[in-house]
Amino acid sequence: MRRAFFVTLCWALCGAAADPPRRIVSLSPDLTEILYGVGALPLVVGVSNYDSYPPEVAKLPHLGQLNNPNLETLIALRPELIVVTTAQAPFLEDTLKQLGLPVLKTSNRTVQEVYTAMMALGRATGHEDGAARLVAATREGLARVARKTASVAKPRVVMIVDRTPGTLRDLYTATDGGYLAELVGMAGGRIAVQPSKIGYSKLSKEDLLALDPDVILDFTQGAVGPLTGDTAEAWGEMPELKAVRTRRIHEVNEDFVPHASQRMVQTAELFLKLIHPEIH
Repeated sequence: MRRAFFVTLCWALCGAAADPPRRIVSLSPDLTEILYGVGALPLVVGVSNYDSYPPEVAKLPHLGQLNNPNLETLIALRPELIVVTTAQAPFLEDTLKQLGLPVLKTSNRTVQEVYTAMMALGRATGHEDGAARLVAATREGLARVARKTASVAKPRVVMIVDRTPGTLRDLYTATDGGYLAELVGMAGGRIAVQPSKIGYSKLSKEDLLALDPDVILDFTQGAVGPLTGDTAEAWGEMPELKAVRTRRIHEVNEDFVPHASQRMVQTAELFLKLIHPEIH
């Protein structure tokens, strides 16, 4: 059976520490949010350039790209623990080990893995009670959304997570098997794209035509402006799609949507509003 979660603690300089770390660098916005949720944010001394929540992270050093942090600044922060996701690990883990920096990596590709990551970060930081409360609150929030859609019809949904701005080129979509698909399911929809290992895949226009979804959720990353193009105009390239004809193309640009943390509850609530506006 595939393990839902993998944790590695690499204490290269001084072996496994008996006390929780007092200086943590989080290189993933998802994990920063979880650290905040379990009560460990005061221990965080550095984050990635993509961290914006909670607002307190604005005051922390920002170390650069997710897979390419500024190592000089990172070392200067004297971290006692660095947290990354398993998606980041292939780009970072060997380098961090060679520098003698302790690393904890977690997987958060599914909802269950997010819960496991919460508990792992709680244990690693001495905040197990906070982690248990966070898991319980997140479970209840998602269950609340799922109860509202238990008996409704489930329209077929495609969620576009990336595309060339202003066009329908280089379409990437959430697939069944990832946490975004799970949240769509809780919100009363069905992700129309088959499972993939990482929860995402590239989608051609021909594939999209064959799927002909009832609803398209179009995630636009970053601020909406002239460079992102007009969503309605872009989708006007494919008037034969049912979702275009019925005006069920929904632009999504909320910053919490791509983050697999306790903010999944907000994402599920947003998806419910878009997929089933008749439910209150």
